[in-house]
Amino acid sequence: MNSKQVVLITGSSTGFGRLFANTLARKGHTVFATMRDLGGRNARNASEIRALAEKDSLPISVLEMDVTNDASVERAVDAAVAKAGRIDVAINNAGYALSGLAEAVTTAQAQRLMDTNFFGPVRVNRAVLPHMRRQRSGVLMHISSGAGRIVGPSMGFYCASKFALEALAESYSYELASQGIESVIVQPGPYETPVTGNMVAAADEARTDTYGAVKQIPAKISAALASMAGNAQDVADAVLRIIETPAGEKHLRYLVSPESFGVDQINALSKQVQANLLEGLGLAADIKFLKGKAVGSA
Repeated sequence: MNSKQVVLITGSSTGFGRLFANTLARKGHTVFATMRDLGGRNARNASEIRALAEKDSLPISVLEMDVTNDASVERAVDAAVAKAGRIDVAINNAGYALSGLAEAVTTAQAQRLMDTNFFGPVRVNRAVLPHMRRQRSGVLMHISSGAGRIVGPSMGFYCASKFALEALAESYSYELASQGIESVIVQPGPYETPVTGNMVAAADEARTDTYGAVKQIPAKISAALASMAGNAQDVADAVLRIIETPAGEKHLRYLVSPESFGVDQINALSKQVQANLLEGLGLAADIKFLKGKAVGSA
């Protein structure tokens, strides 16, 4: 893989995605910062990113992509490949949080959440994989969360979307290694980003009338996470280090968090359990890359 890489980032309008784009471009990597609705809600964000790229001579291009739309994803990937000739890294960052007691979350809300947080990466990965396969190299990076391993009350659906993403990303890591393509998972803990302020609330509040003090849990969790939030640049710096790690030497999971909450212990146990599973299924020889590369910290 080239030392200076072509990186496609979803959800680049604000937050982690925008930090990733800026951090990687300043290190000379070619960045395609994607976001939805360039002519509407993200017009200002796109303009700011383009202006910064021009001012500081950064290799950032802004592309429109709605990760909930197959055609939009394919158009953006095709445009990036047409301009740069390849895609070395796809960072599945687009996502949002949904807070509220599980019974109060409507089916429509749950479907919308999964369409972005889980099916979004499915669409992006399917679009970039044919290009990576031709290159015999590439990285699928999945921005998960500590909530992809542990469960907080009132965060059940968000955790479910990240649990699903983690399972899929791990499966990719087994299936794609022989083709020179790596799948990695980044697990940020609590950080100051617009995701917190833009958190969607469960819509059917009438369902919570009998819950008593439990109704206060969403507010308590939000306050607790805000009190321990770290500097989001830490996550961008970790992403840069992971991308610049030589092919074949990356870990499967990277916890990046001011608080562990035991996620690192779960990752370590999972590594051993998965190794035992592969051995029991007679697949250990086929997944040699797993040994020593399933858990890490950035």
